Amino acid sequence: MSEKKSPLSRRSFVAGSTAAVTAAAAMLDQRFSLAEEAAKSAGVGGKIKHSACKWCYKKISLDDLCTAGKDFGLESVELLNPADFPTIKKHGMHCAMVSFPSGELEVDGKKVKIGSIPKAFNRVEYHDKLVEIYEPLIKESADNGFTNVICFSGNRDGMDDEEGLKNCAEGLKRLMPLCEKLGVTLSMELLNSKVNHKDYMCDYSAWGAELCEAIGSEHFKLLYDIYHMQIMEGDVIATIRDRNKYFSHYHTGGVPGRAEIDETQELYYPAIMRAIVETGYDGWVGQEFIPKRDDKIASLKQGVEICTV
Repeated sequence: MSEKKSPLSRRSFVAGSTAAVTAAAAMLDQRFSLAEEAAKSAGVGGKIKHSACKWCYKKISLDDLCTAGKDFGLESVELLNPADFPTIKKHGMHCAMVSFPSGELEVDGKKVKIGSIPKAFNRVEYHDKLVEIYEPLIKESADNGFTNVICFSGNRDGMDDEEGLKNCAEGLKRLMPLCEKLGVTLSMELLNSKVNHKDYMCDYSAWGAELCEAIGSEHFKLLYDIYHMQIMEGDVIATIRDRNKYFSHYHTGGVPGRAEIDETQELYYPAIMRAIVETGYDGWVGQEFIPKRDDKIASLKQGVEICTV
């Protein structure tokens, strides 16, 4: 016959068990806290600030895009012009990358539209006009608290890369004193010349990095477009780790096709985002895929969720 335990023994057992459980819980809490701190120090604690490129949502008004986007963590809509600034500010949102200005110039008796992707800083004959149209845009952007403005190299059109780099550096250096004074960064976008922008000069990150070195200012950097650079050179994560000091901003896009950035394409964006934040980057990532599904906002929401690390 088993010996009957006294109430005191049972109470002691329960008290001891409770203390052990409490101690174990405290230990687990401590481990979770340490893990959380480790994640933060590694830069993987939701560090990405989310933006979207307006041109990908042409049929959706800026007002509607801001209203919908704020519900799932969108904090910026980009590639906007000054006329859009009041709307974006009304919604308490940011413009992480201001669009380019454009102007008209007469060259050899013909009127040429400059400032956009094909005709920009790699032509010396465009420099005076480019400086003229960029200066007021830089000032207006700074006045509104927007500190990143996009720019382009222009197409080769028979020019070799060395000459183009020299010309770009010469023209862009003229804008650096104003950028430095106002705290604005000019960001040249890296674009692919295989599929979308035939003959574009700034199509490799090595060329862009060399241009940054030639200009020698922290207020000139590169917009690293993941979609474009996957097409041109691959090694996306390795490039981000090796050349991140030259990158002021990032864009997304599904490869191939530039559609949604989910499992339907070849890039794994959560790993790419972790690589970005591990560099110490605390800026913006702009969703620049073109939604193929009917519900464009749902696709954007999914993109933001995929890039939240």
